Amino acid sequence: MSWLHPKVLGFAVRRQLDAMGYAARLFFRLCASLGYALRRNVLVRDQIHFLGNYSLAIIGVSGLFVGFVLSLQGYYILKRYGSSEALGLMVALSLLRELGPVVTALLFAGRAGTALTAEIGLMKAGEQISVMEMMAVDPIQRVLAPRFWAGMFTMPLLAALFSAMGVVGGWVVGVLMIGVDGGAFWSQIQGGVDVFQDVGNGVVKSFVFGVAVTFIALLQGYNAQPTPEGVAKATTRTVVMASLAVLALDFILTAMMFTI
Repeated sequence: MSWLHPKVLGFAVRRQLDAMGYAARLFFRLCASLGYALRRNVLVRDQIHFLGNYSLAIIGVSGLFVGFVLSLQGYYILKRYGSSEALGLMVALSLLRELGPVVTALLFAGRAGTALTAEIGLMKAGEQISVMEMMAVDPIQRVLAPRFWAGMFTMPLLAALFSAMGVVGGWVVGVLMIGVDGGAFWSQIQGGVDVFQDVGNGVVKSFVFGVAVTFIALLQGYNAQPTPEGVAKATTRTVVMASLAVLALDFILTAMMFTI
């Protein structure tokens, strides 16, 4: 039977609507679990430490090398127009507005997101989730909620680290290697970066990306088939779906921030 057959097409549409409805209900339950997360803040703290440690090294090193490349490429572009002294401002704005939140979210999805999915999936495969339900313990509040709020708070911190390391990397290449005036490098950043318009937009983006990536990772892990193959497929889906969600949300947020 062809997939264009009305019955097949209708079943596929109904299945997708059912999955979207389930995801929406789970998201609202996680948002409503803030009170529980505040009462059990030790669980959230431990997850922030866990997720941060998983991503700290790769975020810091990646930010440094992105700053290297931005400074090197930006210098030769700005030099054509006699604006090489604005190198610091270009590096800072590129990182704070765009590259910091986006690249951090993609790295977070590939490192911490997959770890969350695999952890939840293995708990389901080992029937730990079923045991909690039998003991009248809500696994969404006990397992998913602390990880959800931890991921939401961890992403802005990692994005700030990425941007800071990127600026340092830009300074190393631009000032120490190429020879751009160090005073002009920092003064351009100080005078051209607006706290609310530039830093604030980056924080908002990283916060939204943290919610999206963490929720997708938890959803895929919670819905994974309780088999090794099911957990592996769920981990792959986490990376693909989270990366696409970050890029789509980046376009939407950028359009809203520069048009409103």
